Amino acid sequence: MTAGKPERLSTLDAGFLQAEDSDRHTSLAIGAVAVLEGPAPDVESFASTIDDRVRQLPRCTQVLRTHPFDTSAPEWVQDDAFEVRHHVRHTAAAAPGDDAALYCVVAEVMERRLDRDRPLWECWLVDGLADGRWALVVKVHHSVADGIAASTMFSALCDGASIVEYPPRDSNRPSDGARHDGLPTMNPLSWLTGAWSVSLATARSAWRVSSGAAQIATRILSPQSQAMTGPLTAMRRYGAASVSLADVKSIRHRFDVTVNDVALAAITDGFREAMVRRDTPTRSDSLRTLVPVSVRRPDELHLPDNRVSVMLPLLPVDIADPLERLRAVHNRMTQSKASGQSQAGSLAVAATNLLPFALTAWTVRLLTRLPQRGVATVATNVPGPRTRVTVMGRAVQSLLPIPPIALNLRIGIAITSYAAELTFGVIGDFDATVSPEELANGIREGVERL
Repeated sequence: MTAGKPERLSTLDAGFLQAEDSDRHTSLAIGAVAVLEGPAPDVESFASTIDDRVRQLPRCTQVLRTHPFDTSAPEWVQDDAFEVRHHVRHTAAAAPGDDAALYCVVAEVMERRLDRDRPLWECWLVDGLADGRWALVVKVHHSVADGIAASTMFSALCDGASIVEYPPRDSNRPSDGARHDGLPTMNPLSWLTGAWSVSLATARSAWRVSSGAAQIATRILSPQSQAMTGPLTAMRRYGAASVSLADVKSIRHRFDVTVNDVALAAITDGFREAMVRRDTPTRSDSLRTLVPVSVRRPDELHLPDNRVSVMLPLLPVDIADPLERLRAVHNRMTQSKASGQSQAGSLAVAATNLLPFALTAWTVRLLTRLPQRGVATVATNVPGPRTRVTVMGRAVQSLLPIPPIALNLRIGIAITSYAAELTFGVIGDFDATVSPEELANGIREGVERL
C-alpha cells in the first residue's frame, strides 16, 4: 500500500458490516478470553500497557470512513483523536467469581455492538475471579480480521510471545516427479505432455469449482434446520469446555482422522444428546454446519483482514454410535474438501472485488435480509500457541475463543488449542433451543466417549 493512502475494505470485510446492519440484534465481533494468574494489574498500568502494544497494530488506531451511496468501499483511516481509554474497560465478575460468573461477563460484553466512530476493538479487564485470578477479554469486529488474523493481533498483547503457529498447507508441497528449480525443460515431448496435463488440471479445477458453487448455493437455500435457527434477541449466553489435547491426538492417531474431525464429532455428539433430551428428530439433514476454511498463506498471517472460504457439511446427528459418527464426520469432511466448495467460495469472493462496490453492497444487503434456514450452526477452528504465554508477567492459564452469531444462526462454536488443551467456546442467543452451557458440557462428554 502506498504510504498515506487509505486502505479499502474487501467485499468480504465490508460484508460483515452489512450483515450486522441487517439485524439490530446482531453484533458481528469475534473475541477471546484469557484467564490469568493473579494478582490483577491496576487499571492505569493495564491501560498504559495496552496503549503501548496496540500502537504496533495499525487497525487498532484506525477508523472506518464510508462514502455516500456506496460509491466506493469503506476505507481505514488514521484516528487522530485515538484515546486508549475509549477501548480499555474494567469490570468485575459477580461472586463467587467462578466460570459461570465469568461467562456471564463475556455474554454481556459480546451483546453490545462496537462503536463505528472509533477503532473497532475493545479490551476488558475482569477481576474478582476465584483463586485470585483475573481475565482479559479481547473483542474485535469481524470486518477487521478473521480468526487467524485476530489471533496474530492478540499476540501483540502478550509478553513477546507469538500466539499463532500456523502449519504449512499440503497444497504448497511439490508433487512427485515435477521440476521445481524454476528452469524450463528442453524436451519438446515434455512440453506437449505438460500442456496436456495443464489442460486436464484446468478442466478438472473448473468442474470442481462450479460443482462446489452449486453445492454451496443449494445448501444455504434449503430450509433444513428450522429446529435450530431463528431470529436473534438482544441477549447472549456463553459457555466453554476444555479437553486434553493429548486425548484428542490419541483419538486422531487411533482412528486415522484429523483433530478437526474429532472436534466436529464431539460437537455432533453434544447437539445429538441435546436434541434427544428434547425429543427433537435427529434426521440426517438436521445439522448443516458452516465450517470456515482459511485460505491465508503463512506469509499473510500478519495482515488484518478476512481470508476465508467455507464448507457446509451435514454433521451426522442421526448416527447413535460415537465411532460411526466420527468416521462419518471424517468421510463428509473429506468429500467436502474434494468437492470444490472451498475453492468456489474463494473464487466467488475474489470475483466480487472486481465488481463495482455499490452493486456488491446492495446485493449483500439483500441477501443478509433473507430468512436463512439452510444452516444450523457455525464451527470454526483457530490454532493457538503450543506453549504457555504471559501478559504483564502473569501466566495465561487458559484461552477461550468467542465466535460470532448472525443471520438466524442462534448458536456458534469456536475451537482453539492452547498448550495442552483444546477449548470449545460456545456463544448462543439467550432464547436458543440449546444453551451454550449444555452444548459445551455435551462436547466434553463427546470427547470422553471417544
